Amino acid sequence: MLNTAHQIKRGVSFYSYQEECFLKKMSLEDCVREAGSIGAFGVEIIPEQSMTGYPNPGDEFYRTWDGWMAKYGTTTVATDLFLDTKRYPGRVMTLDEMTESVRKDLDIAKRLRAKYVRAIINTPPEVMEACAPYAEKLGLKLLLEVHAPFHYEHPWIIRHLEVMHRLESPALGFMPDMGTFVERFPRVMSDRALRDGARPQFVELAVETYNNRGDVHGLMDTFNYMGANPVEQGIARLSTFLTWNDPKVMLEHMPLIHHIQAKFYEMTDDGVEYSIPYDKIIPVLIEGGYSGYLSSEYEGNRHIQDIFDVDSVEQVRRQHRMFERLLGEEPMIDAAARVGISTVGGTNVR
Repeated sequence: MLNTAHQIKRGVSFYSYQEECFLKKMSLEDCVREAGSIGAFGVEIIPEQSMTGYPNPGDEFYRTWDGWMAKYGTTTVATDLFLDTKRYPGRVMTLDEMTESVRKDLDIAKRLRAKYVRAIINTPPEVMEACAPYAEKLGLKLLLEVHAPFHYEHPWIIRHLEVMHRLESPALGFMPDMGTFVERFPRVMSDRALRDGARPQFVELAVETYNNRGDVHGLMDTFNYMGANPVEQGIARLSTFLTWNDPKVMLEHMPLIHHIQAKFYEMTDDGVEYSIPYDKIIPVLIEGGYSGYLSSEYEGNRHIQDIFDVDSVEQVRRQHRMFERLLGEEPMIDAAARVGISTVGGTNVR
């Protein structure tokens, strides 16, 4: 029986297709077409990555973009902003400069007809506060990405919460990254460390320590005493950037959560994410009444590109088949074939 007791929708961040875009195997239109073909109708674009001439791509870009949205039945749900605080040599941006930079990204989101803007985790709470009135004026929500290793009790996030609760601005909130719910060490990362020269005993210790909720912060010292090489020190460091939290921590903050970065590293042949338990995450979102999008964010490419041809398209498709199952949706008919796009040897062929 289908689960209809929720309003969760499916989308995709074009961050997921960065490998194919960089190698010119996919165009920006290909990304839109592919998203629509799998029912991921809410698209999330990274302007700096995708818009030639950013931050001023010109009217023709916007007309073309609007045409694609209509053609493929997609909607621009979110844009991602970065805050290049070290843009100027020898100093960091002032508060006014950071505020101006964010406002430019808000203008882009408004023109793309997006609802949400992802504020990168290093965005200071003072900048969020300064930009809130402008975001309200534009009818946008500026959402701080809660990204590993940060969590809702981290001092940096608490500072942001204080601003959100004090202002009570409808323009401020969170965009959680599901990479904060890594239950077991990603296999693509440990395998890559082995290929790069880490010895098995070091990799096994890092994986076991993380999976058993051990002292990952003590691993670097331990590895140093054991004579670790740079790759081994690297995987010890990496284990401190991965985090596991009970997904129920989102329930308290659900009124502030408006968009989900559905991070994943590896969708297996069995149709599950190897390290992030979406079968535990999605029930929490349903319980909390979340009604936004699950926006795919594939980040496994960088860990396998030394040995495999990356097929981000297939990985995202697998994640959405998993979402269909967990959300109780009817599986889509071969929608990819319906719109004339297929995957052959990791390359999209139309």
